Amino acid sequence: MVEMFSIGKVVNTHGIKGELRVLPTTDDMSRFKQLKTIFVENNEIKEYEIEAARLHKTFVLVKLKGIDDIDSAEHLKGSILKIKRTDSSPLKEDEYYISDLYGLNVVTEEGEELGVLDDILFSAANDVYVVKSDERTKDLLIPAIKQCIINVDIEKNVMVVRLLEGLLE
Repeated sequence: MVEMFSIGKVVNTHGIKGELRVLPTTDDMSRFKQLKTIFVENNEIKEYEIEAARLHKTFVLVKLKGIDDIDSAEHLKGSILKIKRTDSSPLKEDEYYISDLYGLNVVTEEGEELGVLDDILFSAANDVYVVKSDERTKDLLIPAIKQCIINVDIEKNVMVVRLLEGLLE
C-alpha cells in the first residue's frame, strides 16, 4: 500500500513573500486548509509546516513556514506536495484510493482469473479499469459501475467482477 498521496503540484510562485501556487490533484481543494503539515518532494522529501492556505480560482495558494521570499519559493517550482495516508480524508463505503487499485488481481464471480488491473481511464460518465493478461492480446476494459464491480478487497489484493455481455469480445 502506498503510504503517501500526492495532492498537488507547485506550478509557480505567488507574490514576493514566498507563497506557492499549487495545482491541486485532489478532489477536495479545501483539504489544504485543514492540513497542518505537508511533504514537498523535489530531489528529496521534506516536511513543512503550513502557515496558510487559500483557494484562488483553480489553484490553492500555500504559504509554508521557512519559505519567506520569492527566491526560496522559486526553488520549489515543479515539486509534488504529498500527505501521509493517515492524514487523508476518510473513505465512504465502496470508495477506494486509486493508488490501492493498481495491481489488483481481477477475477470473475465464478473465480476465472482475468488479469491484473493495470490502468484506470477517467471519463465523465464513469471510470474504466484496464485489465492486462498474458492470455489475451487486447486489454480488457471494465466499466467501474456497480453492475460490474462486485467486490474489492484491498487486503487480499483482489477485485471480483461481473462481466456484462460483450465485454470479453
